[in-house]
Amino acid sequence: MQPQKTREEVEKINMIDTWLKKHRLIYVGATRHPFILSIRDGTVNLSSFKTWLGQDYIFVRAFVSFVASVLIKAWKESDDSGGDMEVLLGGMAALNDEIQWFKNEASKWGVQLSDIVPQKANKDYCRFLESLMSSEVNYTVAITAFWAIEAVYQQSFALCLEDGTNTPSDLQATCQRWGNDGFGKYCHSLKQIVNRRLKKASDDEIKKAEVALLDVLEHEVNFWNMSRGAA
Repeated sequence: MQPQKTREEVEKINMIDTWLKKHRLIYVGATRHPFILSIRDGTVNLSSFKTWLGQDYIFVRAFVSFVASVLIKAWKESDDSGGDMEVLLGGMAALNDEIQWFKNEASKWGVQLSDIVPQKANKDYCRFLESLMSSEVNYTVAITAFWAIEAVYQQSFALCLEDGTNTPSDLQATCQRWGNDGFGKYCHSLKQIVNRRLKKASDDEIKKAEVALLDVLEHEVNFWNMSRGAA
């Protein structure tokens, strides 16, 4: 008979779910933000959407460098028994299409990307990404932040695709981009990697990873606020 796992051991196996329960208020704030809910109920101000589109294009360009740094950390620190490199490479390859998507959408909505100046919330978020690229930040912390960034978009935009929503037809493609089942499975794969890393992590690494998660959620809320003109 296998000995029963302690509560601490169970929590460490499913650390992400434990954290999301613990920090539910800010997680809900990031994934059910009024900006997202306005898309969902069809009341979104299109000027806010255009602001988000232009600012997120700038962010994604910075995000590419961050993902590359996570890939390098995985190569150095992962034994790759869980296929980390393949998952990360798949995500990185998709970013090329994502940047082109932003350019196409900007053209469709009359947003001149060359004229976009990053706002404070965007600059702060990009600086945070840059801090995670430091060699002093280990793979476990970086992959936790990476998962959180992707998961917030997946959860947010999937909400706009549920039955009974009034998401404008012009914004369906945007919601599909991050709310589709395929992206959901990708985020689940990232979550599995994070939980596996956290299971073996030291207490110090776990604390730093939790802080990184909270930092991401705070930056996401600020980014949505910025899109609505509230920051």
